[in-house]
Amino acid sequence: MITTLAAESEKSTSNPILNTVVFALFVAITLFVVYRVSNRTNSRSDYYAAGSVFTGRQNGIALSGDFLSAASFLGIAGAIAVHGYDGFLYSIGFLVAWLVDLLLIAELLRNTGRFTMGDVLSFRMKQRPVRAAAATSTLVISLFYMLAQMAGAGGLIALLLNIHGGFGQALIIGVVGLVMVVYVLVGGMKGTTWVQIIKASILIVSVVLMTVFLFGKFGFSLSNLLNTAAYNSPMGDKLLEPGGQYGASGTTKLDFVSLAVALILGAAALPHVLMRFYTVPNSHEARRSVVWATACMFVFYLCTLVIGFGATALVGTKEIKSAPGGENSAAPLLALHIGGTLLLGIVAAVAFATILAVVAGLTITASASFAHDVYANVFKHGNADPVDEVKVARMTAVGIGLLAIVGGILANGQNIAFLVALAFAVAASANLSTLLYSLFWKRFNTTGTLWGIYGGLIACLVLVVFSPVVSGEADSIIKGIDFHWFPLKNPGLVSIPFSFLCGFVGTLVGKDKADPRKHAEMEVRSLTGIGS
Repeated sequence: MITTLAAESEKSTSNPILNTVVFALFVAITLFVVYRVSNRTNSRSDYYAAGSVFTGRQNGIALSGDFLSAASFLGIAGAIAVHGYDGFLYSIGFLVAWLVDLLLIAELLRNTGRFTMGDVLSFRMKQRPVRAAAATSTLVISLFYMLAQMAGAGGLIALLLNIHGGFGQALIIGVVGLVMVVYVLVGGMKGTTWVQIIKASILIVSVVLMTVFLFGKFGFSLSNLLNTAAYNSPMGDKLLEPGGQYGASGTTKLDFVSLAVALILGAAALPHVLMRFYTVPNSHEARRSVVWATACMFVFYLCTLVIGFGATALVGTKEIKSAPGGENSAAPLLALHIGGTLLLGIVAAVAFATILAVVAGLTITASASFAHDVYANVFKHGNADPVDEVKVARMTAVGIGLLAIVGGILANGQNIAFLVALAFAVAASANLSTLLYSLFWKRFNTTGTLWGIYGGLIACLVLVVFSPVVSGEADSIIKGIDFHWFPLKNPGLVSIPFSFLCGFVGTLVGKDKADPRKHAEMEVRSLTGIGS
């Protein structure tokens, strides 16, 4: 059966015309929507926050679209298909992260800021150095997150077009980057939000239908599906047990703890997710956003469990690993096996929409942070012309798009759920300590803010560079060279506490004193929304 399906897969993917038509149709429709809804994005409020006109339901669906990235759809499904139970831990980590962090502090941040995370961190600190630090962390986090999305795009479209060569996949990543920049330049936050709403709706409907179909194929019995997956996996019954990926040694167990810490703590510090809360008019709608987003993500992550094990049962680990994109090809290959070329084209278009929408959201967040925090408040001392500020944001978007293309080419082939976990670690290391200290510690000052951001960010980046992610292993980004000395693939277990320590020590040794009136104003504003 597996041989027959593999042959069918090879035959089907050799004729990519239908897949390409479905993909191109989706891009054309979304570009048309972006153009129609975003014909007035010249003001800062329109470009950065869509004029705060979205309802809680709309923004909640868009929030789930921002959070349900290519890592969630392609990376987690692939991780479950290849590693079994340990792959599902990514789903648990992402969902718990949302429930624990964003339900606790998202509304507080929304009430305090206006456009960017720098608005919150600089509220009671010295504006220029803190905004520069916030923009730096936002740009680095956005680029890390983009690596995952762009790498996923390369593998996905390579599977669609049956392209195995490195140059062809690099060209695909370049095209993805250009389309993403067009979304941002034309649509701003309003257009990007509507793309997220469309994408999230189609994505959730697609995974639910695939899940129902898979259950039907196995007699609506989860036990039958799991038993078939275990039988069809080289891991056997261990596919369904903990330890398949993170239980081989003490180091891998510690790596799992570090991964869990990064996933759970990183969500509350992701700038592009936090910025989404500025698109609603008040705190009531912000709370509704969280409820809607939580419901959407709960349904989605339950479905990834079925899709991942379904890919093992019907496609097989060997075929998944040998396909363009590796583990990230599990969900598209499953669609090919259960629905043929047409379903593959639809699922690939949905996944590609996921990538485009998330990358567009990241790009607009990073460009807004540079234009609003650095250009307007550091270079222009808060006196920038709003029209010029938006122009700078658009030019920054182009530059960020180019960097994302280069990074995506270098990271192509890595599991994108793993790459997103690195982005979560960077976010938690650079931002979480300063956000919590700013909201809840009366003595926190500018020195502590700078130490917390730069200390955590530098520590995280250094540990990643000298970890097995970059060199020393067969699946490292740089192959054939070994200069790693840090044993863990995810640095969160070390870099996140270090960031909190830096913020604490910096506050104690800093000569500048906290302003108690500003802290009181920030406390009232964050809890009530007055003045937001």
